[in-house]
Amino acid sequence: MDLRRLTVLRELERRGSLARTAAALHLTPSAVSQQIAALAREFGAPLTERDGRGVRLTGQARILLGHAATIAAQLERARADLAAYASGGRGQVTVGCFGSGILGLLPPALRALAERFPRVRVDVVEAEPPDVFTALDAGRLDVVVAVDFGATPPHTDRRYTRTDLLTDILDLALPEDHPLAARDRVPLRELAAEPWIVGAAGSCCGAVARAVCAAAGFTPDIRHAVNDWSALTALVETGIGVALVPRLVRPLYTHRRLAVRPAAGQPPSRNVFAAVRAGAEADPVLGAVCEQLCSAARQLTESPEWEPAVRA
Repeated sequence: MDLRRLTVLRELERRGSLARTAAALHLTPSAVSQQIAALAREFGAPLTERDGRGVRLTGQARILLGHAATIAAQLERARADLAAYASGGRGQVTVGCFGSGILGLLPPALRALAERFPRVRVDVVEAEPPDVFTALDAGRLDVVVAVDFGATPPHTDRRYTRTDLLTDILDLALPEDHPLAARDRVPLRELAAEPWIVGAAGSCCGAVARAVCAAAGFTPDIRHAVNDWSALTALVETGIGVALVPRLVRPLYTHRRLAVRPAAGQPPSRNVFAAVRAGAEADPVLGAVCEQLCSAARQLTESPEWEPAVRA
């Protein structure tokens, strides 16, 4: 059995179409079809069936995917056992992380890791779900730091071992002369008629902001679509809109002339977690990376600057 073909099948399950699977794996749709067909011949069972112009997975394919998660986890445990046997604190780790996590969480974790394992090389790649998990499955990444939202695999996905890191609070960023800037806490619903500055719908920051507004009972009037947090807070400073900003990116806006206020009631937030391929958590170097991420997250959220929100 060619395990690479199982990766193609798992990606087809995630992406839902041959074209999207091909794009994610840097293959052609024809190559994806050939890989799936070869896997079907190996197991003597149909793995896809026609669905209009596309394809969908068969029941046999879903049974195979359940076993594939176990096979992949066992292989990772074997790699971890070999690494533990020869471990001298030497190795190379590639971490995939979303932008604000790179800004607020990775630096202290990587500094601590460098002190503990000076011979371990750590490379960082900025990426978000679903692409970051495609890269993790393919072995191009070893550790993922991500935010829970619609494009993220569920907690029950057996392909990964997850570690929750922190709850990142989202505060409201208002122009400093905004009528609500004098309040200690601002009800989200009172900003329903305001122009909003929000990230793209497919990004974690954009998806979470839209979900937060929907939970507050309104659809935001999005006038400006900006994914870069520094650019977003610069636009708020000019007075052309309001936004939600995570506390992880606080260094980007403390110098700006803004009113940053907590939302009234239960504060909106997003869950930040680390993940490795199931079984790889036993690898001593990957385990150390996750341990330092947990320590950095704990120090960050326990610091006096985390609560309350910064006031301009």
